[in-house]
Amino acid sequence: MSAPATTWVRPLLLAVLLVGLALLCLMILSPFIAPIVWAAILAYASWPLYRQLRRLLHGYRTLAALLMTLILACVVVVPVLWILVLVQGELISAYQALTKYLAQGPQAVPKFLARIPWVGQKIQDTMDRYSTDPSELTQELSAWLLGWASELGHIMSSVGRNLVKLTLTLLTVFFFYRDGETIATQADHVVEGFFGDRLNPYVVTAGKMTRAVVYGLLITAITQGVLAGIGYWVVGLAAPVLLGALTGVLSIVPLVGTAIVWVPIGMYLLSVGLVWKGIIMLTWGAVLVHPADQVLRPILISSATHVPFLIVMFGALGGLQAFGLIGLFTGPVVLAIAMAIWREWTLRAKA
Repeated sequence: MSAPATTWVRPLLLAVLLVGLALLCLMILSPFIAPIVWAAILAYASWPLYRQLRRLLHGYRTLAALLMTLILACVVVVPVLWILVLVQGELISAYQALTKYLAQGPQAVPKFLARIPWVGQKIQDTMDRYSTDPSELTQELSAWLLGWASELGHIMSSVGRNLVKLTLTLLTVFFFYRDGETIATQADHVVEGFFGDRLNPYVVTAGKMTRAVVYGLLITAITQGVLAGIGYWVVGLAAPVLLGALTGVLSIVPLVGTAIVWVPIGMYLLSVGLVWKGIIMLTWGAVLVHPADQVLRPILISSATHVPFLIVMFGALGGLQAFGLIGLFTGPVVLAIAMAIWREWTLRAKA
């Protein structure tokens, strides 16, 4: 067989081997893709802070990476533990307040609720039943807790898996901090070897979008948590800080978001006769808290990346549905890269 006839064999074999190796690597790493992606997002978004910390430590990368990882762990773990402790106390207080309220005798449902077909009568019947026999509430709560206890194995298994994922994410973040510059340089050389410098604009676009999405989510969550906390304090709720923190966390839920918290609270205030407080709470949430989620986050992201508002919104919602929580970040990034390619081709066509 002549040499020219076999020149295509070696590249083809090399391509097959590379594709096979890539598929094997993907199969091996598939259980850890989510922790790796989360670690990459966290490391990239917080890289400026890590760089400042490393400069303060006179260039000691390992020490700076360890401290930065510990800071991230505290940012994630400490608020969760604090909220769990507060929730335990607030649930006990809420149960005591509810039993005291029911012990005062039969209570009438507010007129605006009573006018709702089926719902008003159902609420009234439930309140009458608990007022007549307060011990029934305790029995139902006990049955509910026993039902949860029967699922304890599944719950603990889920918690255990999430703790393992969190540990793997933090471990991966540490190595991304320590060796991130080396990894980025090597990846840049590999990409240039295959595609030249054509992918550089798309990589820059992906980086800007990732950081903008992270900062947009954080700023929006903090803003909504603070606004909601002020509203809870204004209406005189017992745990405005806890409820504000919970509202900020739930702001990542699309469309509904913070309404999961402030709507039930407003309805509860109305149902117990605190009409003005309930109206203030619902108005505060509808006018100040909820619009921040639907407007502030896309505006922050689109203004930082010059990507249209609609693309950011569709990317976040579609990514969430397709990939879960990670899709909030990857969805806008993918659409931003696609739009960058579209713009480049459009400019080439005009030229």
